[in-house]
Amino acid sequence: MVQKTAFRITAALIIVATIGACGPGRTFGSPATARPDVYTDANVRSNIETNPNNTIWSIFNRRSNETNVLVNKYLWSASLEVLNFLPVQSVDPFTGVIVTGYGTPPGGGRSYRATVLIDDPALDARSLNVALQTRGGAAVSRATSRAVEDAILSRARELRIRDNKL
Repeated sequence: MVQKTAFRITAALIIVATIGACGPGRTFGSPATARPDVYTDANVRSNIETNPNNTIWSIFNRRSNETNVLVNKYLWSASLEVLNFLPVQSVDPFTGVIVTGYGTPPGGGRSYRATVLIDDPALDARSLNVALQTRGGAAVSRATSRAVEDAILSRARELRIRDNKL
């Protein structure tokens, strides 16, 4: 048991030393076209080379203001409540995205899926973007999308009014 643990620690130290050796001026991997929105070896190299205070460990401390989108909590909760008949596939409260799977609304016969983007902390119609799609892949009519957006906004306002009474 002790030998197994010692082997794992030694292997981890070797990996850390190998990664640490890839400092400024050293190349690794194949050259890739640098795109600021894609995290690649070339981006890490250029980031390290342009800022001499950075090290290979700086990639673990990446903090970007671009991913800090404030999301309105009332719109977020209202979106989940209004679209509760759809199975949630993924949610990301940091970027304000809710992606659902296909589901049939109560009393309806057609399956829909939705993608919701809340991109502003204001309780405002401009903060909410809803994209609906049918199972066949066709976009839903603008009137249907508008009705869903209106239902979410109405519920968000109700939630805000309820919180202010407390």
